[in-house]
Amino acid sequence: MTALDTATGTAPGSAPDQVREQAPAVDGEPCVLVKLGEVVLKGKNREQFERRLADNIRLAVRPIARVDVVRRHGVFMVRAKDADAALVDRLAARITDVMGIVWAHRAWRVGKDVPSVERAALELMAGARGSFAVRSRRRDKRFPMTSTELDRHIGGLLNDAYHQPVRLKNPDHTLSIEVDRDEVFVFSGGLPGQGGLPVGMSGRGLVLMSGGIDSPVAAYRMMRRGLRVDFLHFSGMPFTGPESIYKAYALVRELDKFQGGSRLFVVPFGKAQQAIKTSGADKLAVIAQRRLMLRTGELVARRLRGAALITGDALGQVSSQTLTNITAQDDAVELPILRPLIGMDKTEIMDQARRVRTLSISELPDEDCCSMLAPLGAETRAKLDDLRQIDKRLDVEELAERLAASTQEHRPVYGEGS
Repeated sequence: MTALDTATGTAPGSAPDQVREQAPAVDGEPCVLVKLGEVVLKGKNREQFERRLADNIRLAVRPIARVDVVRRHGVFMVRAKDADAALVDRLAARITDVMGIVWAHRAWRVGKDVPSVERAALELMAGARGSFAVRSRRRDKRFPMTSTELDRHIGGLLNDAYHQPVRLKNPDHTLSIEVDRDEVFVFSGGLPGQGGLPVGMSGRGLVLMSGGIDSPVAAYRMMRRGLRVDFLHFSGMPFTGPESIYKAYALVRELDKFQGGSRLFVVPFGKAQQAIKTSGADKLAVIAQRRLMLRTGELVARRLRGAALITGDALGQVSSQTLTNITAQDDAVELPILRPLIGMDKTEIMDQARRVRTLSISELPDEDCCSMLAPLGAETRAKLDDLRQIDKRLDVEELAERLAASTQEHRPVYGEGS
């Protein structure tokens, strides 16, 4: 048995179709022990959430290996045939991107007897320097030692073997032992996951995706709440170059790691912007444009069976995002508009974009379609009657239909081209 890497870090087929309930015990098998988040609180619906989560795990790791997902009480074991420690490391790192998971531990699955636990503990802690603690948990109370007895026994064994001090509070290393129904899991360290709910459990929505910082973070936050999202990008073409499309594609490709199967729809919006500019909208042009985008998004969302639109609006961040103007935008559509960033400031949004790894992409230069329309001064308290008059002059219903019919579909895949 080869020692697993005990370092901690931050994350970011013919696989069976259902979650397996049990697997035969194998001494010394490397695997990933997955800790679930709020899924465990779902009561009668928990079975449904766990099955969706298992499917999402298999989909995420499919390019790496075919795996079995074995369900336990509050945890999953993910194992691959003939896996070695390096493969388990890759699986664990990829699994941390799956929504609904709080920790992924690279663990050894050993026999349900004290000597097997001793051997695994000695192997895992070999070479570790500094203080340590042993934390045991018995999900199966039939094991001959209590958790406290096992802590003391293994702690004493390690102290005798490696002469490193035991420190129960803030140790340099923690060895975890979890006694389960058919086996014991032994591990040190782990990778934090995304938390939240499995993607797909909360329905489907459509993100209005710019090339900026906000909308990718809004998409991430809604995926974390279990919503499967598609993406709609408005390009300034034919009056701008394709740079904004490249950025949107790169952003969706990065976000695809959280859900898989992402779809990006691109609308050539330049001529519609030109029509708004010549309609006499003046200071209302930006809000009129946002209303047209939302109308187009609603048509695309309904075609995709989406139940909501998602935007990156944050209250008061720019002139179009005052409370009055946000209310005026809501008036344009019947679908609900979700705004997960509404109470966040720019620093918070940028911090989250950095963690999700979209910030560097969003900061790349491009020709934003919105800049083509920006008036010298923008209205902060738009009146609905004025906006509805602009809609009539534009024949906005027909215009939105034409825009929705002009979408081009792309399927960015996480890891593609990297």
